[in-house]
Amino acid sequence: MTALLATTTPLTAADRCDRCGAQAYIRVVLTKGTDLLFCAHHGRQYELKLREIASEFHDETTRLAGTPATATADEH
Repeated sequence: MTALLATTTPLTAADRCDRCGAQAYIRVVLTKGTDLLFCAHHGRQYELKLREIASEFHDETTRLAGTPATATADEH
């Protein structure tokens, strides 16, 4: 994947964390053009090191703020 594609293509539920397999919310594009995907937890855990080696750091973790932890009574 190229850096241009990484910045224009939003992450979806099909994108999985390379560390644990959870849904990815962070895409890191390395200088050679390869990319790594991380869940919010692992993205935050490795963020400082990743930013040192990344040409692009695409973070969509703000999408988590609008997601309820549980369904409301009318969503059953």
